[in-house]
Amino acid sequence: MEFEIAYWHWLVLGIALMLVEIFIPSFTIFWFGLGALVVGLLSIVIDMNFTVQVMVWAVASVIFTLLWFKFLKPKMVDKTTAGIAREAAIGESGKVVKVPTEGSRGIVRFTTPLLGDDEWDFISEGDVELGDRVHIKDISGNTLIVVKLN
Repeated sequence: MEFEIAYWHWLVLGIALMLVEIFIPSFTIFWFGLGALVVGLLSIVIDMNFTVQVMVWAVASVIFTLLWFKFLKPKMVDKTTAGIAREAAIGESGKVVKVPTEGSRGIVRFTTPLLGDDEWDFISEGDVELGDRVHIKDISGNTLIVVKLN
């Protein structure tokens, strides 16, 4: 009795490999699963022997993997400074959106999120007005200590 790989075997393998990605978050196994799905869908339309199926799977998987690492992954780079060290935040500049008063702190907004947020409470070493550009001199707890830019 000869065992033949049917189209649905490839579809099941593809789905299984994609599900394995949940447990092994390398985001490369996913592309091998997608390659298996391609073989399964092509097998519905075109009659291929096992050797050709494996070659199509290997080529499709490599192409998907290369496309991921060459084009898609670089576009998904986190451009925020979330999670950076305190020292890296010092010197960043933002715009005053709320002026500090006697009873409350001011709020400064950054164009890109800083330490996970784009708006921060601040204390100023000098007078600031709405719309002024300030840069971070120090961080005290959850409050920035800023200085007005000239």
